[in-house]
Amino acid sequence: MRALVISDIHGNVHALDAVLAAAPAHDVVWNLGDVVGYGARPNEVVDRLRALTARHVRGNHDRVCCGLTPPQGFNPVAAAAAVWTKETLTDENRTWVRAMPKGPVEVATNVLCAHGSPLHEDHYIVSMRDAWAPLQRMEAGVTLFGHTHVQGNFSMLVNDWEEERPRYGRKEGEVSARIELTRGTRHLINPGSVGQPRDADWRAAFAIYEEDESQASVTFHRTPYDVAAAQAAIREAGLPERLAARLSSGK
Repeated sequence: MRALVISDIHGNVHALDAVLAAAPAHDVVWNLGDVVGYGARPNEVVDRLRALTARHVRGNHDRVCCGLTPPQGFNPVAAAAAVWTKETLTDENRTWVRAMPKGPVEVATNVLCAHGSPLHEDHYIVSMRDAWAPLQRMEAGVTLFGHTHVQGNFSMLVNDWEEERPRYGRKEGEVSARIELTRGTRHLINPGSVGQPRDADWRAAFAIYEEDESQASVTFHRTPYDVAAAQAAIREAGLPERLAARLSSGK
């Protein structure tokens, strides 16, 4: 079984299209939420996702952009984008976003998908300190999560704890980094953000999760996309300039 794992598209259809084109052959798509918010092409993103064979969980921006929760907890830039997105989504697409399930969702034997922590959909897992409780308490050996926009893997085997980040060096273009997942070890795996990376790498991020009877692995990927087109769409929509500028720096 091979799954394409994506998260935090944030209305960036240019990045999503690049990921779908670059992704190796896979059986299913697992989407970890924050489909909309920030970016200027929310309807196009939702249309793409609805056409895929996929499992989804909602993100915090999805909740606000479809009207399930108010934007009071968002900073002014995020709140402005959420209000614009809610008004821009078609009725049909807004209903689809509203129906996305709350995580964690079991997508395969011993594999869960969540947006934030498997213990709470809005919690951020940034460091091993954040990962400590979820790794001990989660109900599966592997939980795939997003929310932080940073690729990586946190793992626990008895008293051994490890944090891994893919290392691409100065390689340009499409790059990848594979991690073998030891049986009996618990893992929290973040594929990174498709549409708004925040790890100082502007390229769209995604992962391939693969397993068979003998082993499992995750391969992290980065792929270039048309950042200028995504920025132009944001500016044309009248969204805050910060949302366009940050795409070129990956921060």
